[in-house]
Amino acid sequence: MIGQAIANIKASTSIGIFVTTNIVSDDRANLFGSIWMIASMATFAIEDAFVKAATETLPVGQILIIFGFGGALVFACITLLNKEPLFVRGVVSRPMRIRVGFEIIGRLFYVLAISLIPLSAATVILQATPLVVVAGAALVFGEKVGWRRWTAIFVGLVGVVVIIQPGTDSFSMLSILAIIGMIGFAGRDLASRAAPASLSTSILGLYGFLSVIVAGALFSIWQGEAFAQPGIDVSFYLLGAVVAGVAAYSCLMKAMRTGEVSAVTPFRYTRLLFGIAFGVVLFGEKLSFEMIAGSCLIVVSGLFILWRGKQVSTPR
Repeated sequence: MIGQAIANIKASTSIGIFVTTNIVSDDRANLFGSIWMIASMATFAIEDAFVKAATETLPVGQILIIFGFGGALVFACITLLNKEPLFVRGVVSRPMRIRVGFEIIGRLFYVLAISLIPLSAATVILQATPLVVVAGAALVFGEKVGWRRWTAIFVGLVGVVVIIQPGTDSFSMLSILAIIGMIGFAGRDLASRAAPASLSTSILGLYGFLSVIVAGALFSIWQGEAFAQPGIDVSFYLLGAVVAGVAAYSCLMKAMRTGEVSAVTPFRYTRLLFGIAFGVVLFGEKLSFEMIAGSCLIVVSGLFILWRGKQVSTPR
């Protein structure tokens, strides 16, 4: 009996250590995942700042072509280093074709937006993307979204309305460009969920940047833009945008694969802080009460949807 008692104590102790280790391991993974997510959002904001700086000199279409080519080249090299083929049957599947279409819309209109309106305003509007993704998942994929989350989606979209202020003297039709870009990115994210699971991250990145080239080419043809010789400063901006864009995408994938989605996703909203900071410091933009209020509505709504989604998915 004494031997059995000692064995039980050892077993319970080892189980306790295992559970504690798991908790520490999960917490550690979530911590590093959150750091990767913050790094991703910071580098995305840096990419936006470089692109906005480049638009002051070069046509938007040319910027998209150069940016897309640089990113596609990097991901093509990564794909080859991973000994993967650059083309597989899955890239021409219907979800991928839809993804490319939305990528073109999102990239083109968002770059147009940051070239014509304050970077801070475009960044804030972009934060409504998760709200549209949740609504789209309910409407397209039939995912269950209760009245609480629908209410949060509505409140977040009200935040967008507060920012653009339709019907007032402060309203600018150019803000619609950012909204269209945001819808394009939401559609891209939804299509990515339906894309074949066999497609690797590098393949998705490769064809995402190839879509940017298409967006730039189409816009250049539409505008009849002539290809201009970029100066040293603009070349630096474009190189910085490519490096930041690839780094941001890589950090994002690392974040989503390191920690729990519900733990790291809220840190997406740090992009808002970085975008606003760059807009104010680098481009001399000013914040209005409406922008701050709208930002709060969007962020609070997004965080509530994440929290509520976790509550619904957690077995009771």
